[in-house]
Amino acid sequence: MATYPVVRLRQGKEAAPERFHPWVFSGAVASVAAGLEPGALVCVQAHSGKKLGTAFFEDGSITLKMISFDSSEQVDSVFWKRRILDAWHLREQLGLTESAQTNMFRLVHSEGDRLPGLIVDVYGHTAVMQAHTAGMAALTDEITAALMELPGDRIKAVYNKSDLVLSKTVAANKADGYLAGERIEEYCLEHGLKYSVDWEKGQKTGFFIDQRENRHLLGTLSKGKRVLNTFSYSGGFSVSAMHGGASHVVSVDSSKQAIALCDQNIALNGFTDGRHESFVVDAKKYLVDMEDNSFDIIVLDPPAFAKNQHNRSKGLEGYRYINYLALKKLSENGLLFTFSCSQAVDHASFRGAVQSAAIEARRNIRIVQQPVQPPDHPVNIFHPEGFYLKGLVLAVD
Repeated sequence: MATYPVVRLRQGKEAAPERFHPWVFSGAVASVAAGLEPGALVCVQAHSGKKLGTAFFEDGSITLKMISFDSSEQVDSVFWKRRILDAWHLREQLGLTESAQTNMFRLVHSEGDRLPGLIVDVYGHTAVMQAHTAGMAALTDEITAALMELPGDRIKAVYNKSDLVLSKTVAANKADGYLAGERIEEYCLEHGLKYSVDWEKGQKTGFFIDQRENRHLLGTLSKGKRVLNTFSYSGGFSVSAMHGGASHVVSVDSSKQAIALCDQNIALNGFTDGRHESFVVDAKKYLVDMEDNSFDIIVLDPPAFAKNQHNRSKGLEGYRYINYLALKKLSENGLLFTFSCSQAVDHASFRGAVQSAAIEARRNIRIVQQPVQPPDHPVNIFHPEGFYLKGLVLAVD
C-alpha cells in the first residue's frame, strides 16, 4: 500500500472532512510535508494525528480536495476505473447511455461523482475531458484508459480540453487534443433534435448540456409564441422553440462564431421557413433597444455573473438589471425563463434579485417552474456547492 506525504490540519479544523465535505481550505492547514507539488496525493490528518482520508494537494484557497475518506483505500488505476464506472452506471440507470433520442450527456460531474476537479461530457462516441485541478491534470492517461474501457464500446475517442480551465500556475499533463482515437464526424442528439457540437473550439466542453430538460420545457410552451433567446450561444433554446412551433424566434449573442453555429443548428433541423432571425449584439443592448411587447417568451441564460464570493454582490446586481430589462419589455401574459449558473449565488439570493427586478419593472410575476441542473449533473449531499444551476420560469402579467 502506498504511503502518502502528510498534511496536518489545525486543531478543531477536522469537522469538514469528518462530515465528508470534499474541500479543505488553506486556513485549516497546520503543516504540509516538505517539497509537496500541486496535484500530489496526500494523507490528511487531524491535529491529533487521526487519519481523515486521501486528498489532492492543490495550489489555491481550496488546498485539499478529498478523494477518499477511507485512509486504507488504495488510490491507483483500479480506483479511478471504479469511480468512472460508478458514474457510468448512474447514467445507465438514468437511461442516457443507450438513448436513441439523446446521445450527449455529462458522464463525470466533479464532486457530484466523487471525482473533484474532473468534468467529462459525452458527445455521441466522443468523451471530452476537462481537468480543473493539478491532481486531475496529472491523471489524463488513467482517465483516458478508464473511459475507453467503459461497457458497450461506446467511447471511441477521448478529447482533452483542459488548458483554458487550469490555473496558470498548473502545467497540463497533456496538451489539448485527442488522447485516444480521432475526430468522429457525427451529429449530436437531444430529445431527437440535431446539433453540431464544436468541442474543440467551442465554449466549455462544446455545449451546455446542463440545460437539456429546460430547453425541452421551453419547446412544450412555445407553440404560436414569439421567443427571444438571449446569450444564445449555439442556439439550443432556439432550436427547441422552433421545434415547439414558435411563430418567431430571435437568437442574440455577442459572438459571431456562436451565432454562426446557432444558424447552422437551426438549418440542420430543417427550420428554414423564415421564422428564425439571429443577431450578433450584446444581449443587454438588444433588450434596451427593442420595442415593448415584442416577445411572448424571453430566455435569459447568461454566463456566470459571480464566479466567486468576491464578486457576488456585483453578480447579483447584474442579474437584477438584466431581469429588469426583460420584465420591462416582455408582453403581457408572457413567460420569462431566467437562469443563474453562478455557484456563488444561492437560489434564495437569485430569486431575491429577480424579485427586486419585478418591483422596479412594476410587473406582477408568479413562479410556475423552478428548473435546475439535470440528473446527470448530480449533487453530492455533503457538497451543496455542487448545486449551481438555478432557474425560474415566471408568468408575467
